[in-house]
Amino acid sequence: MPMIEHLIARGTIADPSPMVRPLLRNELVLSLQRAASASGGAGAPELQVLLARFAGDTAGPWWEAGARAGGEAYSTPRQDLYHPVGDCGVNPYAEARVAAGFGNVVAVSRVAVEPRLKHDPDWAGRGGVDVTGRLIEGYLSAQFKYARLTYGQLAHNWGPAGLPGIPLSDYGYERQGLMFELGNRTLRLSALATDLNDGPDSSGQSAHRYYFVHRLNVRVSSRLDLAAWEANVLSGVDRGFETRYRNPLSVSYLANTIGLGDKGNVMLGADATWRLPHGPRLEAQFGLDDFWYQNRQGNRDRYLFTLAASGPVGRSLSWRAMYSEVSSLALRAFNPSDNFTDAGVGLGRNFSDNDQWSLRVSIPVRRRWLVTPELALFRQGEGRINDPYPVGEARRTTSALFIGTMERTYRAGLLVSGEEGPVRLTADVGLHHVTSVDNVEGATDTGVVFRMTGTLGVGWHGRIADD
Repeated sequence: MPMIEHLIARGTIADPSPMVRPLLRNELVLSLQRAASASGGAGAPELQVLLARFAGDTAGPWWEAGARAGGEAYSTPRQDLYHPVGDCGVNPYAEARVAAGFGNVVAVSRVAVEPRLKHDPDWAGRGGVDVTGRLIEGYLSAQFKYARLTYGQLAHNWGPAGLPGIPLSDYGYERQGLMFELGNRTLRLSALATDLNDGPDSSGQSAHRYYFVHRLNVRVSSRLDLAAWEANVLSGVDRGFETRYRNPLSVSYLANTIGLGDKGNVMLGADATWRLPHGPRLEAQFGLDDFWYQNRQGNRDRYLFTLAASGPVGRSLSWRAMYSEVSSLALRAFNPSDNFTDAGVGLGRNFSDNDQWSLRVSIPVRRRWLVTPELALFRQGEGRINDPYPVGEARRTTSALFIGTMERTYRAGLLVSGEEGPVRLTADVGLHHVTSVDNVEGATDTGVVFRMTGTLGVGWHGRIADD
């Protein structure tokens, strides 16, 4: 995916599904083939590598299997290097994957043994064991020309590449659920329904919790995509996942929140992707959490947004600049069971009260590797996604951004990803200079943070006989 995102940023290939990941393999292959055809079969050398990787013949029943083993090293077991927790470590890592296709139906299972997880505060699974495993992917998908229905677990990200999406991301690892898509590249409706872990409500009772997010994307022109989306957290001690909240064609804010008046936390959002003629690609995502259209002075607006731009540099490089902001009270609610979290971890973003600037330049090396230097500034206030929501006058007067002392992280980093034969490596290494560490005035720290995984792999594929 890093190489694919690099080619999309350059404009070498068209984005098959702007701001929605994962990609469909056949749509990716079509974008790669069109780019290769437009360049007369030449084009970027990375195109040929990706076509060889993904454009295999899948006509008729088929199967794939593979395994990888190696290790991972990290300065913090948490995936988020801007909020380090815990000690550095080196652990083994192993995974196995099997997949099969029968016409329009695909089944995939990918499992991993990953001891690091037991030290990660964002891992909601079992801790205190010597061996920790997880399901990275496990789903059954029925795919047709204009519709797709997927049940199971896989990683999702709805937002610009390089940051967790606002309504949905894999920050808290892959999500189980039922996903539905209808349409084509011009008009596409996407929806995901999933259970969340039970959590305490404002009275301390354990509440059942559910999440539904849906998105309508319209391709206005070959250069412009616009989308509207809505995300709903529902909770209640004896509550079920009512059908009217799982209707992908309903606008829940109108039909339910201010229509029937039922309780829940609704976030409204919009996306835009625009590639300028002979210029950069611009992306914007905006979310408004629990909008009060009446009594506006009675509550602080809670908002999130991301702005991104990308384009080519020279004959083979790409650049990407981003700014993102999450207001101080975003993602949390009067009733804590309505927070945009699952087991205390964000469904999209995991931290409120922050902003981030970043600039990256991606450099392809030997067609199969991508080296990406990065400069970034991350600023974090004292607000946290699981803090109690302010009451009384504090609800209205709390700072919109940066509560209390601001922590600043200055980063010079390097990301590396790629594979050569059986070897695959991903690495994220950065020099961080932090002021007001943990929001303590005057505390500073400078050090190297890193995360890297290296594995060796084998794979097989073949046909499944019909008789």
